[in-house]
Amino acid sequence: MADDLLFATERYALPILQPLADALQAAGHTAHAWFEDGAAGATLRPPVRTVGLREAVALRPRAVFSAANWVPTFLTGPKVQLFHGFNVEKRDDARGHFRVRGLFDLYCTQGPATTEPFRALAAKHPHFAVVETGWPKLDPLFRDDGGASAALRAPAQGRPVVLFASTFTERLSAAPHLFDAIAAEVARGDRYWLLTLHPKCAPALFARYRGLAGPNAAFVDTETLMAAQRAADVLVADTTSVVSEFVVQHKPVITLRNRAPKPHMLDFDDPKRLPEMLDRAFAPSAALREAIVAYADAIHPYRDGHSSERVIAAAEALIAGELGRLRGKPLGGCIRALQIRSKLGYWGF
Repeated sequence: MADDLLFATERYALPILQPLADALQAAGHTAHAWFEDGAAGATLRPPVRTVGLREAVALRPRAVFSAANWVPTFLTGPKVQLFHGFNVEKRDDARGHFRVRGLFDLYCTQGPATTEPFRALAAKHPHFAVVETGWPKLDPLFRDDGGASAALRAPAQGRPVVLFASTFTERLSAAPHLFDAIAAEVARGDRYWLLTLHPKCAPALFARYRGLAGPNAAFVDTETLMAAQRAADVLVADTTSVVSEFVVQHKPVITLRNRAPKPHMLDFDDPKRLPEMLDRAFAPSAALREAIVAYADAIHPYRDGHSSERVIAAAEALIAGELGRLRGKPLGGCIRALQIRSKLGYWGF
């Protein structure tokens, strides 16, 4: 039985890793989890066992699956990058989604929009392989979630359901600007609201949005965000990667001052226009529906709920040598590997 390790540095990685952990267990593997930094103290559902640094090393994992920007390279097994979000163009490519840090052996990409740039990078820097698998986080959107989404929708009592989600990046966040407009919509009560915030948002914002909970709204935590996306009909957001996740379901999204607005979004800049934008989202034009489908197919064409299984197959192919011979890691990656050792205080070899 193979021992595999799941690695994360933020709590928002848990919904990415849980479907993969389930798939690993179903395939006869034993999944363990090691969480650092903002994810420290987090757990996945049993039978996944959470381990620390020394235990992770002693496991000698067959593969290490990371939903973080970095991974401890001193662990055994190939290092597999799963990504912690879609490319929503918060930063330029050199600093953002397409930054290659020289730490990973395999990039499991989400769809053509990420696969093609990473394959171009791999051609220039052949120290990693690229396989398009889809994203484990989205598996629950397309298969039975045990009634979780139905439970979130039940209090709506037949009303349309709107989900609000916001990034923590201060200059891009809609949460401070849309609060009054959302509060007015919640008070009106013709639609039911599911409200959530990025875990890194300010505590004061959490308090304000939690205060809207009642007969017309509920606040949902990060761990139930996927069920909330499945339950909602329309999303209101900003430049958060939740926009892309939601669109994959072919549902409309409204964005306040998105950093890079696209045809599949209903983007606006004045919070007072929220009622108008909601009306447009609940009666989407043919052009908007076509733009949503085109974008969804580009970023994540997989709607079978089995991206986790494809990730596992890609890792097995790499281990079996079926993805070609990789070159040694670049100097920059070696330096980062030493920095990681220093950060974690581990110098064993």
